[in-house]
Amino acid sequence: MKSPLPSRRSFLKSSLVTAAAVSADPFDAFRQRSIARASEARSTSYGPLVPVNDETTGLPLLRLPEGFRYVSFGWTGDLLANGQKTPEYHDGMAVVAQEGNIATLIRNHEIFLPGPSIAPSDQTYDPKAGGGCTRLRFDVVEGKLLSAEPAIGGTHRNCAGGPTPWGSWLTCEETVDDAHGEFDGKPLPFEFDHGFIFEVPAHGPAKPIALKDMGRFTHEAIAIDPATGIVYETEDNGTAGFYRFIPRVPGQLAQGGKLQMMKIQGQADTRANMPPNKNMGVTWIDIEDPLRAHSPGVKDRGGVYSQGKQQGASTFARLEGCWFGNEKIYFVSTSGGKAGFGQIFEHDPKQQTVRLVFESPSKQVLDYPDNIAVSPRGALILCEDGDRKVERLCTLSLDGQLGIFAENNVQLNGERNGFEGDFTRQEWCGATFSADGKWLFANIQTPGITFAITGPWNNGPL
Repeated sequence: MKSPLPSRRSFLKSSLVTAAAVSADPFDAFRQRSIARASEARSTSYGPLVPVNDETTGLPLLRLPEGFRYVSFGWTGDLLANGQKTPEYHDGMAVVAQEGNIATLIRNHEIFLPGPSIAPSDQTYDPKAGGGCTRLRFDVVEGKLLSAEPAIGGTHRNCAGGPTPWGSWLTCEETVDDAHGEFDGKPLPFEFDHGFIFEVPAHGPAKPIALKDMGRFTHEAIAIDPATGIVYETEDNGTAGFYRFIPRVPGQLAQGGKLQMMKIQGQADTRANMPPNKNMGVTWIDIEDPLRAHSPGVKDRGGVYSQGKQQGASTFARLEGCWFGNEKIYFVSTSGGKAGFGQIFEHDPKQQTVRLVFESPSKQVLDYPDNIAVSPRGALILCEDGDRKVERLCTLSLDGQLGIFAENNVQLNGERNGFEGDFTRQEWCGATFSADGKWLFANIQTPGITFAITGPWNNGPL
């Protein structure tokens, strides 16, 4: 999910709060209120963070509020059920089924190098691509991992995705690399085009079928409205669209359907001047050619986006996390906003409106939010993917109050699978709750660890 934006991020390291104090920008008051709410929520949410020892390794891998505990599992290099090692680059993830005590999770691996496939041949899309997913089963009563296995392979740069209401996972490729194409002037060995969405069941082998009507672009995440079966999709590009896919047959995505891009009435560009907390009407623009990955004659990854933009659809900055909850669709612009450190949007599919729930005024408040999930109690959990010294899991109430729930404290000296180094800058991803709301699962992408966290959730917003 990291996106190379060095010049912009270097510029934004200056003190944005000081700049706001002398600016006449009408959105300054909104940003200042965001700072105040974040400060208040940090002290009143779940309380101060302290190092807490992992019940698996005994190491203080996370900083959490008092009363919370956790176990780690599914580390890169741990053995899977078939004897191969767990792949690296843990990313998007969700609980896709829970039967009794057993929660089934599907976890992405954002591997961007060529093969070999991490899955058996009958579950492999492209034998020359190394990305894919693993399936994990976790006992929510015993608090331990029961099994882990490959779920799909031969995909490329599996970033995020999302769960379906019918008990599966949609894994998304954040790329539009071509079969036998090039990257940085070097030939790629891929046998098939990439940039698609694939469905992975909670149980049994996956069919490695590219869902082509859902579009070929730099996919990030999806969320599904269970009332309609409509799939909402985000695009991780500097100029991005927010999309919906209307299936011909709800729940049967392989049967095809129509891809559309959001148009906000009176708001062509949301990146720096989106009015806060205002419900704005939306319409949807048909995408005539969802497989046009590039603009005509240009290898720019913007072929789908440009079709919508030419018809008046709205521009967002780097759309990433997306989740259904509270009968709404929540989605994240990682680098959006006046300061460029992130925005959180809410789309109401019944009223056909969108509103800006939160905009980060500085990296100190919220630094590049990425994956997102809605807790069973209604608040949002945000995964940071910025360049802070310590990356965080943040909470966000629906009235815009931000809090800090957890910090990455992973520092290793070879205690597990030979990993050494300070990994506290590595991103959080894949946040998801068990069906009963007692466990929060999340990943640290590198060195690749999955955590299950539990505690007194009712003491705060989550």
